[in-house]
Amino acid sequence: MLGDAPLQAVIPATDLARAKAFYTDTLGLKLAEEGEEEFVCDCGGTQFTVYRTPSGGQAAHTLASFKVADLDGEMAGLRDRGITFEEYDFPGLQTVNGVAEGEGMRAAWFKDSEGNIVCVSQRVGQ
Repeated sequence: MLGDAPLQAVIPATDLARAKAFYTDTLGLKLAEEGEEEFVCDCGGTQFTVYRTPSGGQAAHTLASFKVADLDGEMAGLRDRGITFEEYDFPGLQTVNGVAEGEGMRAAWFKDSEGNIVCVSQRVGQ
């Protein structure tokens, strides 16, 4: 049943126009659909929805993760577009220059225009 159904991330935004500009202009994603209360972006053969809500940007955890082949290259491109990567120093998770490394992965996090946490990650050594 659900194992055969596609899963789509849904990201909250308090300012839908600002979020749309961030995802399409800053990140360069393709707008697939747009309505008064939400929009949908295409990326890597999948889609995600951003919808208007007063609770946008309030989650303290990662809401979506882009799986990339070259984390350093992606980060350089995103930095060129004005993205600032978060620095974390938690038990079990520490970043250096925005990157955390561990058990077969490298990852970096940034916040979107609404304050939502988004990840960019790369599998390594497999």
